[in-house]
Amino acid sequence: MAWFKKPRKPIEPQGDKSSRVPEGLWVKCPSCNQVIYNKELLANHQVCPKCVHHFRMNAADRLALLFDNARWTEYDSDLKSTDPLKFTDTKPYRDRLAASIRATGRKDAVVTASGTIDDLPTMVAAMEYSFIGGSMGVVVGEKITRAIELAITRRIPVIVICCSGGARMMEGTLSLMQMAKISAALGRLDRAGLPFISVMTDPTTGGVTASFAMLGDLNIAEPKALIGFAGPRVIEQTIRQKLPEGFQRSEFLLEKGMIDVIVDRRDLKAALGNALRIMSGMAPGAEPVPAQLDA
Repeated sequence: MAWFKKPRKPIEPQGDKSSRVPEGLWVKCPSCNQVIYNKELLANHQVCPKCVHHFRMNAADRLALLFDNARWTEYDSDLKSTDPLKFTDTKPYRDRLAASIRATGRKDAVVTASGTIDDLPTMVAAMEYSFIGGSMGVVVGEKITRAIELAITRRIPVIVICCSGGARMMEGTLSLMQMAKISAALGRLDRAGLPFISVMTDPTTGGVTASFAMLGDLNIAEPKALIGFAGPRVIEQTIRQKLPEGFQRSEFLLEKGMIDVIVDRRDLKAALGNALRIMSGMAPGAEPVPAQLDA
């Protein structure tokens, strides 16, 4: 018989939670695997300071990056899809829309706004990838078209920040019609003698690439962005050949003449400002003619 008996007690967790590292303070870069302090990443415009990997940005951050003093006027923010086909795959399209609205705080996958870039009045449409993959449905097509038409009325240039998986097939042919609709509006913008700049980010694919993304007077891409129509895996399965290294990335497309220039996100605002001045026939540093953005 034992002289004493020691009761077994489970190890209790530490009561002081202040020593724990809160979630969301660090981000692991998918390119170089370095761990980055989240605030450092935000201050660097979501660009990895180690390997210059460009993380995805939401539409609001895109607009804040480009517009002077992070100020802009948004248009058509209440437009949303009515699920015209009553489409259902693994779950109803209406449920997907509701979930995306709750997650992003947006009614659809694009934000259209006007403001000034380097003191130049500009219309910008920024796509929201978090909303069903930034897919282009009826609302996206309508909002971008309205933004272009408003730009024509106000005689200001248009910039579209592309970030999309392509046409939203839950809306069927109606989504494909937006390719022609936006392209026709850009044709009217061109005839009006106003610049259109397309900025392609990761990813820009499908019907967006096959329409307005490649129609810019100047086509800009972020480094290593995936840009193409069908995905590399689908192409390899179709042609039964191994694709070249870096296929459909910005650098590959620049080499083949599909885009005009690759611009680091941190230099994008300055590059757009210079481009807009040149395309508007202004000398560098010249004062722009005042425009009524909210007229």
